[in-house]
Amino acid sequence: MGGSAGSGTEDVFADGRMAAVLTGLMRDTEASAGLVYLLIPGDRMLRLVLISGLSRQIAAPWVRIPVDAPIPVADAIRERRLVWLNGLQDIAHRYPRIGIVLPYDFMLAAVPVLDDTTVWGGVALLWPVSHAPELDAREHETLDAHCRLAARLLRRAADQDPPPPHPTEPFVVHPERPSEADPALAAAALDLAERLPVGCCALDLDGRITFINTAGAELVNADGAALLGKRPWEALPWLNDPAFEDRYRAAAVARRPTSFTVLRRPATSLLFELYPDATGISVLIIPKADGPLPHGGPPGPQDGPVPYEGSAPAAATAAGAAPGAATAPASGAAPGAATAPASGAAPWAATVPASATAPEPRTGPDSATAPGPAAATVPLPPAAPAFPSVPTLPNRPGEPVGATAVYQLMHLAASLAEAAGVREVVDLAADQIVPAFGPEGLVLMSVDDGRLRVIGHRGYSDEFIEHFDGKPLTAPVADAQVLSTGVPVFFPTYEDLRRAHPRAPRYEGRNAWAFLPLIASGRPVGSLVLSYGQPRPFPSAERALLTSLAGLIAQALDRARLYDANRSLARSLQNVLLPHRLTSLPGLDVAARYLPAGHGMDIGGDFYDLVRATPVSVVAVIGDVQGHNTTAAALMGQVRTAVHAHATAGASPGDILARTNRLLDDLDADRFTSCLIAEFDLAHHRLRLASAGHPPPLLRRADGSSEVLEVPPGLLLGIATDVTYETMELPWEPGSVLALYTDGLVEAPGLDIGTAMADLAERLGASGAADLDRLADELTLHVRDAAHRTDDVALLLVRRPPR
Repeated sequence: MGGSAGSGTEDVFADGRMAAVLTGLMRDTEASAGLVYLLIPGDRMLRLVLISGLSRQIAAPWVRIPVDAPIPVADAIRERRLVWLNGLQDIAHRYPRIGIVLPYDFMLAAVPVLDDTTVWGGVALLWPVSHAPELDAREHETLDAHCRLAARLLRRAADQDPPPPHPTEPFVVHPERPSEADPALAAAALDLAERLPVGCCALDLDGRITFINTAGAELVNADGAALLGKRPWEALPWLNDPAFEDRYRAAAVARRPTSFTVLRRPATSLLFELYPDATGISVLIIPKADGPLPHGGPPGPQDGPVPYEGSAPAAATAAGAAPGAATAPASGAAPGAATAPASGAAPWAATVPASATAPEPRTGPDSATAPGPAAATVPLPPAAPAFPSVPTLPNRPGEPVGATAVYQLMHLAASLAEAAGVREVVDLAADQIVPAFGPEGLVLMSVDDGRLRVIGHRGYSDEFIEHFDGKPLTAPVADAQVLSTGVPVFFPTYEDLRRAHPRAPRYEGRNAWAFLPLIASGRPVGSLVLSYGQPRPFPSAERALLTSLAGLIAQALDRARLYDANRSLARSLQNVLLPHRLTSLPGLDVAARYLPAGHGMDIGGDFYDLVRATPVSVVAVIGDVQGHNTTAAALMGQVRTAVHAHATAGASPGDILARTNRLLDDLDADRFTSCLIAEFDLAHHRLRLASAGHPPPLLRRADGSSEVLEVPPGLLLGIATDVTYETMELPWEPGSVLALYTDGLVEAPGLDIGTAMADLAERLGASGAADLDRLADELTLHVRDAAHRTDDVALLLVRRPPR
C-alpha cells in the first residue's frame, strides 16, 4: 500500500480503523475501558493514542510512558507477554504507582501488539471486579486476534512512503451505540425524567453535566442550563470537596455504583447515587431528611454523610452540636453557601469520606417515592468495597484541591523518587505535568555557574527557547527573580505579565504564567515556568499545588545532579580499571561486552582481561568482586593486577588463583571475589581452567554442539587463607568458542540459574553468527534492554579459528 503523502496515504487512526479494533476488542471481551499505546521509534517512549471508557484527565499520568517504566503495558511490551492484575491488592502490590493514583478495585490486562518482527505497542483493558479471577480461553483468543489485527494495520501504515504521522494527542473513542436515538423516544425519556420527584442528571466520562432535570436543579439550588458542561464539584461551591470528585472517579474507574450523602444544614441534606457505564454516569439526587443514615448504621471509615465545605465537626462540637453536624451559614448568606471552618481546623478536618457502598433500597418515610398506597422497594446492585480517603494539601478554606490533582501529584512524587539522572527527572516532570496539570507549555531550568540553563521544555519551539538559555541569575526576568526571592510569581493574564515585565516575549497567544523557584535544602537549583492558553485566576489552592510540585521537582533535580556527578566519576574509574581494548593475538579471535547495572552508579566489581603470558600461551580471566561501588571497583583493579602479574610469571590457572587469594588475605579485604582463569596453550592446543566459585564457562565446538563445562569449583577468593585450586585440562580444537561470563548474564528473580546457564549454552550453539562481536550482542540481548537489571554483566568470548 505504499501510497504517497496526501490523499493516497492511509491513516489508520484518522480513518477510524484502529478505533474500530479497540471498540471491537472491548465489545468482545466486555471490558469497561481500553487504552492503546504506540512505541515511538527512536524515542523509547510509549504514547497513548486511543482511549475509551475513561476520561483523558484520569489517564493523564500515563499519556507518555518510558518503555522501562514499572507500568503493566510497558512490562507487557518489554517481555512480550500478557500481564494480568486481578484487583486492587494485586495492583497495589505489583504496581504501586497505579495504586496511588487509582485506589479503586478493578481488574486489568495488558498485552503487546506485535508481529513476527516488530513490537508496535500495547493495549490495556479494564474490567469491574465482577469479572472472573482469570481470563478464559475465549478472552485470550479474542485478545490475540485483535492485537494481530492491530499489528497488521500498523504494519501497512508503516510500509507507506511516507508513513502517516503518529497521533500527538490521544483520540477518545466512544463506545458503539445500537442506533441513533429516536426523537419520540428521546422526548418520552425527557418527560419521564421531568415527572420524577427526585433529581437526576447525567455526567459524561469527564465528569461534566450533560443533562439535569428540573427537580435536580431545584435541589442543588442552581440554574440547570448554567450547569451544563460543568463538573458538579467545580460549579457548586458546597460540592467543592475532593471526596465528591473521588466518588465520581471511583464509579468511572471501578464501574460500580456508589453513593454519598451531603449534609447542608439548614438546607436539606442530599443523597447522591452514581450509576456508571461505558458512556458516563447517571446520578440520582434524593432529599434526605434528618434521621438514620441511609445504610442503617453509624458512619464508619468509608460510610456516612459528607458535610459540605465549612461544616467543621470541631466547631460544631464546641458549640454543643453533635459531632459531624454542619454549622449554619453566616447571617445573610444564601442557603447552601459554604462557611469557613473553625479557626485552627485543618482544611479538610470537616470532611468524613464519602460512602463507598452501593445505594441501598429506599423505603420508609424518608424515601422520595411517588404518592401512592405503598412505596415499592427499588432493587439495587450489591455493595461495593470501601475506597481509601483522599489526601490533602494545605490551602485556604473553601478552596480544596481536587482529588484528581492530588492523586496526580502523588504519582509524580512516586515517579520522581525512582528517577536517577537529570534527564530522567526532566522527562518525567515534562511528560506528566503538561497532560495532568493543564499547562500548554513548560520550561525547566537549572542553575549552572550563575546562569539559568534550559534542561527541558514542552510546548515551545527550540528557536523560542534559545533566547532564554544562559540568562544570568541577575537578569531582570521573572524566571531569575523568583530564585533571588524564593517566592513563586503568578500572572493570571498577559496584561499582568506586561505590567511587571514590559519586554517579556509572548509565545503563540499564551495568556497566563506561573514562575516557580526550585529550592532544595535552602539552595536554588533552578526554576520552572508554566504557561497557559487562557487567562487563569490561580486560586490559592492551585498555587499551593504548583508550589508543592516545584518542591518535588527541586528535590529530585538536586538528587539527580549528584547522581550524574557520581556516575561520571564511576564511569571514569571503570574506564581506567577495565582494558581499553583486548590484545590482538595470533591464533585467537576475541570479543567482550560489559553492561553496568541498571541502577546505582553504573559501577561494579565485574572484570575481564586477556594476558599474553608467554610467547605460546594466553590467559583469559573473568571475575566479580562483591558490591557495586567504588570500593568494589578498586578491589577489582587490585585483583586484576595480581592475576596479570602471576600469569606473566608462568603460573598455572590454579596457582594464579591461590596466589591472588593470599594477596586478598594480606590486604584484609572484607569482600569476596569469584574468578575464573582460562589458559590457552597455542603450541599444544590445550585449554586449562580453574575456578574460584565462578559460574562455569560454556564451550561450543566446531560442529555446533555446546555444553556447560563442569570446572571443579573452588572457594571464593578472600574466604580462607591457604586454599588450593584444581586445574582442569581439555583439548582446544579448531573452530571452538569458549564463553566466560559473570552471573549477571544468567541470574534473574525467580529463574533457576542452572536452567539459565543451559539456555545460554543452547543459544551459543544455535547461533549462526560468524562474527564474534555479533555473537556477543546476541548472547547479551536479553539483558541489554532489561529495565531493572540490578547486576553488572561481563562476557568474554575466545575462539580458535577453524583451519
